[in-house]
Amino acid sequence: MTAGGAVAARPPERGRVRSFLRLVMIEHSVFALPFAYIAALTAMYLDGPDESVEWGTLALVTVAMVGLRTFAMAANRIIDRKIDARNPRTAGRELVTGAVSVGTARGGALVALVVFLGACALLNPLCLALAPVAVVPMVVYPYGKRFTDYPHAILGLAQAMGPVGGWLAVTGSWSGEAVILGLAVGLWIGGFDLIYACQDVAADRAHGVRSLPARFGIAGALYGARACHAVTLALFAWYALATDGGPLLWAGLVVVAGAFVYEHALVRPGDLSRVNRAFFTVNGFVGISLFGFALADLLVRGLGV
Repeated sequence: MTAGGAVAARPPERGRVRSFLRLVMIEHSVFALPFAYIAALTAMYLDGPDESVEWGTLALVTVAMVGLRTFAMAANRIIDRKIDARNPRTAGRELVTGAVSVGTARGGALVALVVFLGACALLNPLCLALAPVAVVPMVVYPYGKRFTDYPHAILGLAQAMGPVGGWLAVTGSWSGEAVILGLAVGLWIGGFDLIYACQDVAADRAHGVRSLPARFGIAGALYGARACHAVTLALFAWYALATDGGPLLWAGLVVVAGAFVYEHALVRPGDLSRVNRAFFTVNGFVGISLFGFALADLLVRGLGV
């Protein structure tokens, strides 16, 4: 009710949807989705019946990935809303300010989860059976910062599911190649999460939020991120060897290596002013560029469209 006794106007549905999409940062699907595509398209070329793109399967992979990521981000924001309110950097998030209600966030998360499970059911029985394995770490991750100094490892495990799921969607069976790519993606995302978490060291220590930067300091976290990304490159190379990647895929790995060098040159223990450029711009470029090179390599090798 308003002061005059009138019923307060309900926010327009379109505005609530836009606010929810801002809450879950839907545009950040660019980080994990390209690697699910790489795995799925490689599986179509290596194990498909006619070495061509299965567009229906690729569409379902897209729906599943976006659905799962939307659920994960909404769950993260809901679980962490009190922590976010105490951190100046995150105090403007939609659940803290009231731009999105907890009920709306929960409803959106439920819809996204149903969409994910529906896409898995349409793909194949194994994808549906293993869907909970992908969902659980998405929920555990935000709680991780309450009981471990290594929540970034949980996030990496969660994100490693994308390439594995993309391969499963096509073949309905496990693949060592997909696991290698999944490990690479998990270490890549875990590594840049270490960089991003450096911004919150003071707030995390003040409020008892656990993370590797809060425990070991910014310099230690940045060294950890470099180690993660060095192993990521080694795993990408292993994946290229395991899938008989051609010159274009290897060229893509050279570009990614250069992007990693640039990313780590942007951030120093005494200067975190360019973290957002390292986190959003460079890592978005890594995913999109490697997908472009991998796709071009598969097309040159004979993947039909």
